[in-house]
Amino acid sequence: MGLPLLIKALILGIAERLTEFLPISSTGHLILAGALLGFNDEVGKVFEVAIQAGAMLAIIWEYRARFARITAGLFSDAAARRFAGNLLIAFLPAAVLGLLLSKFIKHALFRPLPVALAFIVGALVILWAERRRHEIRVDSVEAMTAVDALKIGLAQSLALIPGTSRSGATIIGGLLFGLSRRTATEFSFFLAVPTLLAASAYDLLKHRHLLHADAIPMFGVGALAAFGSAFLCVRWLLRFISRHDFSVFAWYRIAFGILVLITAYTGMVDWSQG
Repeated sequence: MGLPLLIKALILGIAERLTEFLPISSTGHLILAGALLGFNDEVGKVFEVAIQAGAMLAIIWEYRARFARITAGLFSDAAARRFAGNLLIAFLPAAVLGLLLSKFIKHALFRPLPVALAFIVGALVILWAERRRHEIRVDSVEAMTAVDALKIGLAQSLALIPGTSRSGATIIGGLLFGLSRRTATEFSFFLAVPTLLAASAYDLLKHRHLLHADAIPMFGVGALAAFGSAFLCVRWLLRFISRHDFSVFAWYRIAFGILVLITAYTGMVDWSQG
């Protein structure tokens, strides 16, 4: 395995996981970066599994004390059971709809116009959400109810549309549903764990015929890059939201939506790959 492939793995691991927790769509960035690097083939699909696992581990490590406390209290602490239940409730809508609609989404929506529109429409929603008055009902993840979790789960389902952004849907949805900015962001991080775990397990099963021992270095580099970049991104975003809103990401999404159209029109990127 040559050095160029490992470098591709490093670049994609950093780029995709930096965007996983920001409201700018990791899928869109991965398709673009993968196409530019010539890494949008079947092996590239399996590679996504490794970097998803790296990002998931970054969240677990950052919140290791809280996860340990919740795990230890599942059978003795009502608050821990409520938190775990909320994660399950929020996870289920996207999981069910993903299984039912995955083929349709890949065939109908992995196209330049739907992806670009998702970027731009998502940006407009962010700008609208940031300009409306926020009425905070829930100021901590522990204070969320099952109904709050279900609403966030339904919002996450919108991220099945390529270019929407899982974190963007959950965070902005949380703001609209009365969660504080930090609460919406943290719950988005926590919800990433079962979501990425399920996606990784599904992809491994689906593409198990492509798993070979000689690909381990590539997966290892990608996972480590994803872990490091996701870890730094999570800490940076929590600091960022204490002083800023998400409008800057909306303008970035608009610019990226235009980039999608340009790369598709010029034939630079095949947006049917994903």
